Amino acid sequence: QVQLVESGGGLVQAGGSLRLSCASSGRSFSRDLMGWFRQAPGKEREFVAAISWSGGGTYYADSVKGRFIISRDNAKSTVYLQMNSLKPEDTAVYYCARHVRGSYYVTASYDYWGQGTQVTVSS
Repeated sequence: QVQLVESGGGLVQAGGSLRLSCASSGRSFSRDLMGWFRQAPGKEREFVAAISWSGGGTYYADSVKGRFIISRDNAKSTVYLQMNSLKPEDTAVYYCARHVRGSYYVTASYDYWGQGTQVTVSS
């Protein structure tokens, strides 16, 4: 069983920044590809970013490329999402998840999910 706990969400004005954290209890964390997804009210959960086990590979949705940065600290079993230049359309619940197989941008490719953290961007 793997527990993922997100933190760092909150209310921020457009143009501001937030850094989300996701702490994992998984023993295999240093070998896992990890992803961030988000879900806005009335919308499907969508891919935001993913990072390879070493941190050498990072992947982003077009909507956040150039504004968000995903990183990880394997010594702390934690993955981060630095969000800059936030827009009202970034408002959503943000989830981290552990990749198990398949395409990194598909929710079905992940087996464990955190409870989510709310990010609200005001205009």
